Amino acid sequence: MIDETNPSGMTAAAIAVNRFGLGARADEAAPQQPKAWLLRQFDTYQRSPPALAAQPGSVALATDLGTRRQQIRQSAAADKVAARKALNQTMRGTYRAAVDARVENALVTPAPFVERLVYFWSNHFAVSVENPAVAGLAGSFETEAIRPHVLGRFEDMLLAVEQHPAMQIFLNQTNSIGPDSMAARRAQALHPGRKFGLNENLGREIMELHTLGVRSGYTQADVTEFSRALTGWSIVRPAEAERIGHAPGTFIFRAPLHEPGVRHVMGRTYGQAGEAQPLAILRDFAASPATAHHLAEELARHFVADTPPPALVARLADTFLRSRGDLPAVYRTLVEAPEAWSPAAKKFKTPWEWTISSLRGLGFAHLGQMHAAPLLRQLGQPVWQPGSPAGYDDIAASWAAPDALVRRVEFARRLAAQVGDRRDPRSLGKTLLLGSLSPSTAAAVAHADTAATGLALLLVSPDFLRR
Repeated sequence: MIDETNPSGMTAAAIAVNRFGLGARADEAAPQQPKAWLLRQFDTYQRSPPALAAQPGSVALATDLGTRRQQIRQSAAADKVAARKALNQTMRGTYRAAVDARVENALVTPAPFVERLVYFWSNHFAVSVENPAVAGLAGSFETEAIRPHVLGRFEDMLLAVEQHPAMQIFLNQTNSIGPDSMAARRAQALHPGRKFGLNENLGREIMELHTLGVRSGYTQADVTEFSRALTGWSIVRPAEAERIGHAPGTFIFRAPLHEPGVRHVMGRTYGQAGEAQPLAILRDFAASPATAHHLAEELARHFVADTPPPALVARLADTFLRSRGDLPAVYRTLVEAPEAWSPAAKKFKTPWEWTISSLRGLGFAHLGQMHAAPLLRQLGQPVWQPGSPAGYDDIAASWAAPDALVRRVEFARRLAAQVGDRRDPRSLGKTLLLGSLSPSTAAAVAHADTAATGLALLLVSPDFLRR
């Protein structure tokens, strides 16, 4: 592996394509006006691009899941284990197909900057697919809750995320019952020895990760109060869908599960009845200066540096508050920020970023016989599986370990072998790095004994590993 860095740093075109985008393609011209190129993508972004449009939505998935579970319940005892295994395999197959579709879209998208923002928000509002039901729904979560709102208002995205079945199931919200609710009183009368009560997972993660941030000053009492307000939030079960006239898997407010009473959260009092109560709290969270700072810090960390510049964080947060959470306004402030255009390549590509930029750079427009889910698992970043609601880390220390780099070298060799002599690594390096190719990398690539070796060296060079 080449270990020298490029002393001249990145050009503006390279920053636009690699730091803000998903990596250069050999068949695309370099942007002549990098900032304008980025902002024009707001108009070319496709909410439902062809690769994703063919994937099933959450309603279809929930309907199929309900049907299969009903069949399992009705099957003979000896058949249940095999039936459950088959169902889990189906959910995993749905997950793998959704990952492939995500990659296929990333390879050809006309709006790579906006797609990067989709992936950013999907990681911010992370679900994790260890639960087979979440695995089946993860692709629809990104398509239905993130993509339609990435160029909209933060509050709208927040509500869509928290009410989506993937998030509801992932954080066990459907099991949360107000301890003094009508449903709890009835259940306790029927089952005196059984405990029915609050699940605080969704409330805690909304406050800690999705909005205010862990250092915003809320207390455990605030988490509990907010979680009480959220009781009643649930999703429609397939068995009841036809009777109540709602599609399976869609959001529903179950009034009998809602904890009655006034809630006190972060020094504010919420006396609204029923569903209006959690919505009022969420609106206040979405408009909070703590949320603005938390999101601004994450954006600056993702696009600029592992340690975000405080002045940039402050400007992004100010734009968020002044625009009332208008995300394109925040993105424009980011694009205009001098700190974002520093020629020093401070961000180390995650396995997802490196894989996509490698495939784009070598000219892949589709996966062919490859499947992305096992590949990204081998590289250390399985899609939609960070293992916790906190999502994947966005700092170099999490991705630059020697064993992780060895896995990249192995995959780079495999990819380069597929391309062979169809790409000249010397000219491709200039195209992909857009004037930022270091002399040391250029020399190593030029002296490679075969084209495939030169391509592999290019993909694992410090120039290409960073953005």
